[in-house]
Parts: sequence; C-alpha cells; structure tokens
Amino acid sequence: MTSGTDWQSLSQTVTGNLRARGKGNLRTGKWLSKPRTAMLALSVLAIILVACGSNVDSSGSSSSVSSSSITNISTSGDGGERAPNFAVTLFQGEDVLGAQQLSIHDLPQGKPIVLNFWAGLCPPCRAEMPDLQQFSDEFSDRVTLLGVDLGQFTGLGSLQDAEALLEELGVTYPAGFTSDEDVIKNYRVFGLPATIFIDSEGKIFKTWGGGLNLDVLRDQSNAMLSQ
Repeated sequence: MTSGTDWQSLSQTVTGNLRARGKGNLRTGKWLSKPRTAMLALSVLAIILVACGSNVDSSGSSSSVSSSSITNISTSGDGGERAPNFAVTLFQGEDVLGAQQLSIHDLPQGKPIVLNFWAGLCPPCRAEMPDLQQFSDEFSDRVTLLGVDLGQFTGLGSLQDAEALLEELGVTYPAGFTSDEDVIKNYRVFGLPATIFIDSEGKIFKTWGGGLNLDVLRDQSNAMLSQ
C-alpha cells in the first residue's frame, strides 16, 4: 500500500517534471494551468500510481507476470480508428525498421503492429519484457513489435534508465522513445505498461492496459492475422 509520504513524493515528481519541461504552471493545492496541462498532469500521476502499484509485493520487489496476475483494461475494436501518428527515435532495431528516426505510420505496411508503452523504472514493464522478447523471436516475420519508452513523461526513469533495462534483460526487439507528450492522451494511456494492437490496415484492434504475457500476445496477434 502506498504511504502518505509516497503520494506526496509522487506528486512532487509530477510537478517537478512539468516545470523542468517549461510547463511550470502548477502550484501546490491550486491549478493555475491551462486545461491541457492539467489533464496531462493527471494522466501522468495516474500512470505513476498504476505502474508503481501493479505486480509489486509488500516488500517492494516486482513479481512475475502470469495469466492469473495480469491486470487487463482492454477494449476491442475501438471503433476501427486509425492509430494516431507520432515520431519515435530508436535505441535499437534500426536494422529491423530501416531508420533510427521514424513515425508509426512509417512502419511496414500490411503487417500488424504491437505497440508497447513502457518505462525504465516500471516494475511490471520489466516483468513482461522477457515474454515480449520471446514473442518477437516467434512472430517477427509476421508482426512488428515496437517498444516506446514514456519514462520521461511519467517520472518512471530517464532515457538512460530505459537503455540500461534493455541491456540488463538482453532485449533485442526494436525499442525507442518519443518526445511527443500527446501520445499519452491520443492513445489513452492510463497506466504502464500499456500495449496497443494495431491491425494490418493501421487501425486499433485492441488496447491492453497493464502487464501481459506470451499467451495474450500470441492470441491477440493471431486474431489480427486471421482477419
């Protein structure tokens, strides 16, 4: 359970991050910002609380993700809307995707995409990465997997923390970061990790909030491939 001190620390982290990025319109106990900044701050705080609270035992260590411990907030179909575009700079995977800097709409046409939002200091993100790696090994010829770090917007790690986690876990699938803060709003990211399944026509097939495992990745990807 998160203590009062932890809540205060998380709130201070959000405020500090917004100020550091020139969004310093937030004061303790009083909203003085534009509605867009207020919404972003609330979204970021929600992400921090979910990521810090999910799949963590009472000692503070992360637990492994299993089918019984998955926290799923999923929607199917999502109205068939096209996945919003945004720019990504890769940490790794340029040899797979063809460029270090690209956008979501630059990804291979006619191929489903699994878009995984994560952060370097997010325990459940760490827990699901081995399954994402195994999924990539099995499906790389049929599905494009891309991990996008949102740590810089959520207080859950720097770019260096993200790269360090990839190296520590031996992750090799394409992964990078974005400088577009609107991703949180456009993709309705209410917690980390979050995974967006995008079909071969570039439309959102399913949104999965929380940790997932290899079975979920296989099932959702096969469902997209069978369309």
